[in-house]
Amino acid sequence: MSADDIRLFALSDTRELGEAVAAALGVPLSPHEERQFEDGEHKTRPLTSVRNRYAYVVQSLYGAAGQSANDKLVRLLFFAGALRDASAAGVTVIAPYLCYARKDRKTKARDPVATRYVAQLMEAAGADRVLTIDVHNLAAYENAFRIRTEHLEAKKLFVDHFAPLLGSEELVVVSPDVGGVKRAEAFREAMERRLARPVGHAFMEKYRSAGVVSGEALVGEVAGRTAIIIDDLVSSGGTLARAAAACRAGGARRVHAAATHGLFNAQAGAVLTAAALDSLVITDTVPPLRLDANARARLHVIPVAALLAESVRRMHEGGSIVELLET
Repeated sequence: MSADDIRLFALSDTRELGEAVAAALGVPLSPHEERQFEDGEHKTRPLTSVRNRYAYVVQSLYGAAGQSANDKLVRLLFFAGALRDASAAGVTVIAPYLCYARKDRKTKARDPVATRYVAQLMEAAGADRVLTIDVHNLAAYENAFRIRTEHLEAKKLFVDHFAPLLGSEELVVVSPDVGGVKRAEAFREAMERRLARPVGHAFMEKYRSAGVVSGEALVGEVAGRTAIIIDDLVSSGGTLARAAAACRAGGARRVHAAATHGLFNAQAGAVLTAAALDSLVITDTVPPLRLDANARARLHVIPVAALLAESVRRMHEGGSIVELLET
């Protein structure tokens, strides 16, 4: 792929990931400017011509010190608008972690459906397509947007990690709640194909109301097996800790966990350090900024740059992203 074909940008805290994507893609990051003004307003613009070029913008929309998810979202929207105004032939937003994806439906009277509002903002700003990795609810994500959407999965990355590590052990894949059963089942089936032998499955009972989580039942056989808990993200760490404790109580020999996005909010570090986990695997869609050394000791981070780069290549050249995700 020639650098003349596309313009690849990476905003603010996602610069390091953007550089890795650029290296894997074989094109340089295009220069841009981000200015912060004294009153909190800002300006973001490309510093190279994008006229009749296809622009790809990498910005992972997680909150961090100095920039909230809202700050990053607004910068991304304004930059997409600037690219459109500068006559870009197309604007693709690459948001490895997409903020507000968990608020995808009304659960109480007069609830907002924030996923749909974010979609409308991106469309209004001039984005033609959005790509993300492992959203909380795939159907809600696809239905929220009226522009093209692409969805990547970390499933193959997790299979590549666990298959050689645990391939000789009797395994069971565990969903930490009923809502994640399809995600866990897809991973279980991929592990079965890779190992060419059966892999068990189980799931946790879980209820959430006003931020309080309840439900303790574990459905499925874990006794004498190595459990792999699969989820889309880790926020407070409480859900993983509950599932790990249930697996240990059910007789699991070892307990590992994998989640695509490691947000690690609040007291997640302390919760995960105390949890009955042998290891926790995440991707680098969100850097593990809030974890201390004790919590990181059992953490393994898988890079997503190669996956994103190949996705950009296929989007630009008309290839199949579905084939990319097959295991």
